Amino acid sequence: MRNEMVVEFSSKSENEAFARVTVGAFISQLDPTMDELTEIKTVVSEAVTNAIIHGYNNEPDHKVMIKCVIENDEIEITVKDFGIGIGDIDQARQPLYTSKPELERSGMGFTIIENFMDSVKVTSSKSDGTTLYMRKQLVKSKTVYN
Repeated sequence: MRNEMVVEFSSKSENEAFARVTVGAFISQLDPTMDELTEIKTVVSEAVTNAIIHGYNNEPDHKVMIKCVIENDEIEITVKDFGIGIGDIDQARQPLYTSKPELERSGMGFTIIENFMDSVKVTSSKSDGTTLYMRKQLVKSKTVYN
């Protein structure tokens, strides 16, 4: 069965928590493990934070969009900004790379996202912003009765 949701919110750092909770609540219908839930919420945090800090330079008057699709036991999460785009996607995906070293950023956002998801695709352009397409197959937990 397919289910989906789309949410759009202002590019304010305090909305990162809103995004985490919203996606977490939506995927809870799949009864994910605690590890899966934590990983997905972490990925959403990283993607939304990247959109706000790097896509919009912390300017709050823009929008971030999240789309989640559930089909069977797989979740697809799309996070999109309409900001300045990424000049070199391959470079941005390198561990410890950050375009904002003055903010003491760790440069591990993409690395974390790629480690927690089964597949990650990034598209970006200066005229259209950046979109992350992420997929994860959830392990179907089995309840054991005594």
